[in-house]
Amino acid sequence: MQILIINGPNLNLLGRREPGIYGTRSFDDYLPELQEAFPDFTIEYFQSNHEGELIDKLHEVGFSYHGVVLNAGGYTHTSVALADAIAAINTPVVEVHLSNVAAREEFRQRSLIGRNCVGCISGFKLESYRLALQYFQNLRPRRVGFKV
Repeated sequence: MQILIINGPNLNLLGRREPGIYGTRSFDDYLPELQEAFPDFTIEYFQSNHEGELIDKLHEVGFSYHGVVLNAGGYTHTSVALADAIAAINTPVVEVHLSNVAAREEFRQRSLIGRNCVGCISGFKLESYRLALQYFQNLRPRRVGFKV
C-alpha cells in the first residue's frame, strides 16, 4: 500500500516546540519506526508551512495512493481550500491531531477539513500516526482511486 503522511505548519518543529503538549521526539526520528512497523506499506512523508503546497500534494497523490494521513496543523481550523482539495480526490484521508483538542482552546475543536476525511485521531501524540496507519492496514483490499 502506498501511504503519504502530510504535516502542515510548524510540525517540522516537533520535539522542540511545546514538548509538554506535543512530546519530545521529532517526526523525522519517528518515521523510521513507522516504516519498520508497517513493512507492507510504502510510506512517504511531506511537510510544508505553506497551505498551497499541502493542497498541491493532495492533488498529486489523490487518485493513486491508498491513503493519506494529514496533520494540517493550524490550517485544520481555517482551511476551506484544504477541505475542498480533500473532497475533490478519491484517496481516503485520516486527519490527525497530536494533542487532545477537546482539552484545548475552543477554536481547536473545530475542523473545517474533518468533514471530508474518513476519520480523525486526536490526543495520542506521535502514536496518532501509527493509529492512522493501522486504519489503512485494516481496510479491505480495494482498487486505487476509488473511495472506500
